[in-house]
Amino acid sequence: MDKWSAERERWEHRPDESLPPPPPGTPGQRQAPPPPSGPVPPAPGPAGAAASGPGPDAGAAPAPPQPQGAPRTAPPLAEWLRAPRPEAEPGIWRQGYEPRAPEDPDRIPNRQLVSGALIAFLIAWLVWSLLWNNFLGRYWMWPLLAMTPDSWREAGGPKELWAIVSYTYYALVAALIIGIFGRIGRWDELGRRIWGALRRVGARASTGRRAAPPPPPPREDPANWPELRARGYEEPADRLAGEVASGAMSDVDQARITRAWRTARARPERLPTFVDTVRARGSAAFAHPSGARNLEARAARHDLTLRQVRIGTAADVPRNPHPYRGAGIALDPSLLGTSALVVGPPGAGKSTRLVRPVVESLCLQALTGEAAVVVVSSGGASPLAPDDFFDVVIRLGVRGPGHDLDLYGGTTDPDEAAGMLAEALVGDLAGPSTDSRRAATRLAQLIGPFRAVHGRFPSVPELRELLSGPPTRLREALVASGQTAQLRDLDAYERQPDSGESTRLLADRVALLDRPAFAEFFVPEGAPASGGAAPFSLRALDHPVRVRVDLPERAHLEASRILARLVLAQFTECATARSDQSRFACLVLDCAESAAHTVTPHGLRALQRLRSGNAGVLLALRGLEEVPERLRGPLLGAVGCRAVCSGVTPWDAERFAEVWGTEWVQQRDVTNRQLVSDEPLTRVMHAVRRLATGKHVTAESVTVRTVRRERWSASELANELGAGHLVLSVTTVRGDRTPPILAKLGD
Repeated sequence: MDKWSAERERWEHRPDESLPPPPPGTPGQRQAPPPPSGPVPPAPGPAGAAASGPGPDAGAAPAPPQPQGAPRTAPPLAEWLRAPRPEAEPGIWRQGYEPRAPEDPDRIPNRQLVSGALIAFLIAWLVWSLLWNNFLGRYWMWPLLAMTPDSWREAGGPKELWAIVSYTYYALVAALIIGIFGRIGRWDELGRRIWGALRRVGARASTGRRAAPPPPPPREDPANWPELRARGYEEPADRLAGEVASGAMSDVDQARITRAWRTARARPERLPTFVDTVRARGSAAFAHPSGARNLEARAARHDLTLRQVRIGTAADVPRNPHPYRGAGIALDPSLLGTSALVVGPPGAGKSTRLVRPVVESLCLQALTGEAAVVVVSSGGASPLAPDDFFDVVIRLGVRGPGHDLDLYGGTTDPDEAAGMLAEALVGDLAGPSTDSRRAATRLAQLIGPFRAVHGRFPSVPELRELLSGPPTRLREALVASGQTAQLRDLDAYERQPDSGESTRLLADRVALLDRPAFAEFFVPEGAPASGGAAPFSLRALDHPVRVRVDLPERAHLEASRILARLVLAQFTECATARSDQSRFACLVLDCAESAAHTVTPHGLRALQRLRSGNAGVLLALRGLEEVPERLRGPLLGAVGCRAVCSGVTPWDAERFAEVWGTEWVQQRDVTNRQLVSDEPLTRVMHAVRRLATGKHVTAESVTVRTVRRERWSASELANELGAGHLVLSVTTVRGDRTPPILAKLGD
């Protein structure tokens, strides 16, 4: 057994929250990295490498220096933890989110409000001018004259008193005019809007230079670890709070230790181990088995407290739901757990601005112990993430150091192994003789007896040989070993009426993997040609692994499609069979030529089972036309999150418009009717107006009715989405849904 197998065995039988990472140099595990040299938002404090084992002095080393490229505007970890995160609708970026005021259906548009206020002011000014200059007579002065003695207005009267009384009366009249016309012109509403706009402009202008708000009370300050103090663990809380204040702790460290604390609190027997480890190692406690405590660089904004990653900003347009207008759009495991489909042509930004941030977020969550991620991408110079983001990198068809992929998913059950392999080989074909379940039965009837004889499953050349002719040698080996019970499977295999056609098809598909480029891959442990890289099995999804599988799509397209289906079949089987499903598992399929061929009837059924297993799949396609026609509707129905990028074809847009459905809206019909008068004077006035404007005099009639309209029509999705925009809808694992939202990626 090689080092990786031994390490995997030790990893699978230890509590990952309390033991140190494996020693450096273990195959499949990266050495503890040096302190990152790039920016690490949101916390500028570095995340140094963890020590190789716990000890009394393991946490006594001084904090590593601050990264050179750290952004100046990045808030410290304490301020980031104190940022408000109010409850919000699904898919809204909650850090610093300010809920919008409830929508007012009677709200007057700004332009109409300003024009009405201006007209009311001009009329009020005109009325006051007419009164002041006595163009309307002296009737408006009658109350003043009736309530004051005549002697006040005569010569020698009290001029000062008369002046005070008269100007007071003028002020009351002016106030009455202002009150009447101000109410007509809605001056109070205009003033509130102007004041609100000024406050928002002042807030934006002061961003980055205003003083930080005062911290909350110590017992409520999240940077002071109040949950530990509430349980009486003052010493470890002081140690962690000190590292938060000094900048030695990053957001990854904080999220990882918080998860370890919640695990220990749920299992009280682990509390002493938690306290001792934090006391000894501080923010380096409970590090990921690889020893990594952060990623070297980030391309998106992350909130590990809520496990969100921001992918864009919702447009502030009436078409979007009111709470989403202008808000940030984010994804998290509660949404990805329903699986997601992203459709967009090359260059639309789906890989760089959506898939890449999600992969980055899942890798960060794996470092905190809260996720396991498998990424399947096209091999090339620009993968979704660099090798340093992953613990295991499998480059199929590329010779060199790396890992192999277990063809049978790490199982010892022939039926289970045959089911996954059959789905990969013939799952994309339609027909009674190519059904994956029937193919799984035929494969199980061969690999079951083979395992009984050899103690392992067959390699690719051996499997091809079994499928290419009658299993005579296998029958003789069974008789020689005395395992006659397995002969019943071989007899049933040879009695199948369509055995020739289906077996030839399986053999042809296996032959695509029996190529010189794959000679060093898919070698079962214990096979004669073994001795290279140990095969990696997706059974490791029980642990916070980060895996990337690169497919050789340029040189071996058909084999890559088989391998993509194999990874999906193994992922769905292993994710739902995990003993501990508290950790989110996600498969990201962003292989341009192969992703669409993973959509099969069995794959869609398995996709729907992932929601109950705390797992999900993110599938990125260039277009739905790559998916068989009979599976396009079921695919859109099987996923909970759907996104369509700019530049899609009208046929793809029609599918999305259909699945998003219709809604009730008010439709305004405006009709202009030409006015014809028999009065001579009116006809002259109409003629003059027509000469001045060039248009006939018309009367406008408006009809308002409630109708059902598509939320997004196919024409709008195909022709009106701007570059870098997308329309998406999300569903939570609890069943909450959102209507389609127009958003700009990357903001």
